[in-house]
Amino acid sequence: MGGGGLGHYAHDEIWQEIAFLAYHLHWDLDRLLDLEHGDRIRLLREVGGLNERAWQGVTGG
Repeated sequence: MGGGGLGHYAHDEIWQEIAFLAYHLHWDLDRLLDLEHGDRIRLLREVGGLNERAWQGVTGG
């Protein structure tokens, strides 16, 4: 595991990010932890955007 630029980032926030991405992307823990922080944040935004658009489609919003 490379650490993915974890630095001083809050431990609980990392696990929230990892759980979200693991759930939606079905990636293993090592792959997610190896991501650089900026890449992980970008994936969070992209997946969140996909979820938002899907929800709007369901709700008609």
